[in-house]
Amino acid sequence: MHRTRTFVERTVLPLAAAGLFLLTTLPAAQATETFKMGVVDPQVVLEKSKAGKKALDGLKEYVSTRQKLLSGDEEELRNTEKTLKEQAAKLSDTEKKEKETQFRTKVQEFQKRAQEFNQELQGKQKELVDDYMKKISSATKTVAEKGGFALVVDRGSEQTVKIVIYSKDTIDLTDQVIKEFDRVNSK
Repeated sequence: MHRTRTFVERTVLPLAAAGLFLLTTLPAAQATETFKMGVVDPQVVLEKSKAGKKALDGLKEYVSTRQKLLSGDEEELRNTEKTLKEQAAKLSDTEKKEKETQFRTKVQEFQKRAQEFNQELQGKQKELVDDYMKKISSATKTVAEKGGFALVVDRGSEQTVKIVIYSKDTIDLTDQVIKEFDRVNSK
């Protein structure tokens, strides 16, 4: 009685045998080649590199200047509110309503300026991060290629998404990436 061979016997077994043959005939250097993987913390690169520090300082200065302007506006609103309360008894109902309307308008304008500032700040932060992530990626690629790393993963942090839970210190490329980043971006 002649038995029909199954799909596994016809296809999978010959392929597996061919794979085993290839593995046993590979040169020794290829068979012992290791897969190197590294991690990098882009936030640390941004914070510790010269160019990154300069960019962050510029952003902090921008925030500080805007914050001072908003604080001045806020102080002015407090003084206006205090004056309005002090004069409330001396004003007619019409004058009181007019002053309150003017005050509410100033408060709304202040809130609008504060909201616009927050939107501008978010835009500047996003622009900075996007620009520097491109530069950090380029520096990481250079370090990885020089070191023979096949894969480099973003370590992540508690503030962002923590991607890597554990890695050996010997494969953390952050310091090397900072050096490469500074070398390329210090011009």
